[in-house]
Amino acid sequence: MPHIAPLQLDAIADPELRALVDEALALGVPDETFAGIIARVPDHAKALLRAMLMSHARGSVDHRLKEIIRVMLAGIARDPYFSQLRSRSAIEQGLTEDLIAAGIARYEDDPRFSDADKCALRYAERMYLAPESIDAAFYGEMKKHFTEAQIMELGAFIAFHFGMQAFARTLGM
Repeated sequence: MPHIAPLQLDAIADPELRALVDEALALGVPDETFAGIIARVPDHAKALLRAMLMSHARGSVDHRLKEIIRVMLAGIARDPYFSQLRSRSAIEQGLTEDLIAAGIARYEDDPRFSDADKCALRYAERMYLAPESIDAAFYGEMKKHFTEAQIMELGAFIAFHFGMQAFARTLGM
């Protein structure tokens, strides 16, 4: 049981918040426990869910790649809550557990990952584990595969999920 008890979803009266929760539940990330916890402060919950949905499920970077990154980072962070959630949309788009596992453990040597995918996965690892290694040369490599807007999309996504995973761990989820 989390340290903060989640509200029952039928107790969410704000129609905008309820619509965002429903959208998140349809995606599968986050689930009703997290949505119910953050719903205790509706205005913050709306902003948080909007940002989560925007960073994860929208944009021009492949959603399946972002899902692999999200699960990879949850593993690095030792976050059991976000580690076990899966995006239904990414699965419908062909993402498998085998590909997630490969993206976490051996993407550099796996031919299923393009050079762009590998660069994005490296970016995620380095942001978590060695942010000082992300320099102008690294961004130059990123620019071979991604537009500057896509690099910012990936960076914001990675940073957002780093914070979300730390928050989820503190909640005892």
